[in-house]
Amino acid sequence: MIPTSRLEVLRAGALTTVQDQGRPGWAHLGVPRSGALDPAALRLANRLVGNPETAAGLETTLTGCELRLTRAGTVAVTGAEADVRIGDRPGDVGRPLSVPAGAVLRIGPARHGLRNWLAVAGGIAVEPVLGSRSTDTLSGLGPPPLSDGDSLPLGAPSADPAPVDLALGSPVPTELRLTLRPGPRQDWFTPAALDLLCSTPYTVSPVSNRVGARLTGVPLHRAVAGELPSEGLVLGAVQVPADGQPLVFLADHPTTGGYPVVGVVDDVTPLAQARPGTTVRFHGPER
Repeated sequence: MIPTSRLEVLRAGALTTVQDQGRPGWAHLGVPRSGALDPAALRLANRLVGNPETAAGLETTLTGCELRLTRAGTVAVTGAEADVRIGDRPGDVGRPLSVPAGAVLRIGPARHGLRNWLAVAGGIAVEPVLGSRSTDTLSGLGPPPLSDGDSLPLGAPSADPAPVDLALGSPVPTELRLTLRPGPRQDWFTPAALDLLCSTPYTVSPVSNRVGARLTGVPLHRAVAGELPSEGLVLGAVQVPADGQPLVFLADHPTTGGYPVVGVVDDVTPLAQARPGTTVRFHGPER
């Protein structure tokens, strides 16, 4: 049955995209994973409204968004601390919220952190591409980033909202500590560069996005000059371009790249809420 209920986008904000849990298992075809930058936050939002954890929702960036449901329904917002309003009524991040038909749902700018995830009972029912409804901002797979005036189909609710008053999220730290494992091209860097990588702080650059978190700090000097043939990349790969500044690849990363990968971050989820200027420190798996 074709869904008739819709979610209307009144204001899309800086970047609002449709996301689910991504495209795992397609790496052999050269397809990026994509999906929510914090998969657990989207899973929580879906549980709060009674959706399967794999349902598609929205991911907003910094400035929030304004939406309208054409039917009465339940929504939940997780992630960054932000003001949520349903018409003139305030709401809370981390709890199921009832939205009357035609009411405007406003997710305000993030006060701490960077991103929010919105689940709507029934899920966002855009057509899946290669098994996922996620927007991939690098490859163009999935629906394009949302614009003012867009309208998204909603699926039919499948369960009641969760019987909780409030689900607490994790605080956003001012400094991130990321576990780093050796990469395939560690030997392309001097021993001093490797020591610097795990002993000096870096900061998140303003030009970071869903493709990768660009870092600024002490440049890493190479022991091997010349070009590297393009080779495979994975989520969390730390690539070092010619300027020596590390780049941590996130959900929309390319599948191949020609700069040496000095290491791989175990868990990139903390970077989902890292604003420009956030301090990042790397450490080995033994610490």
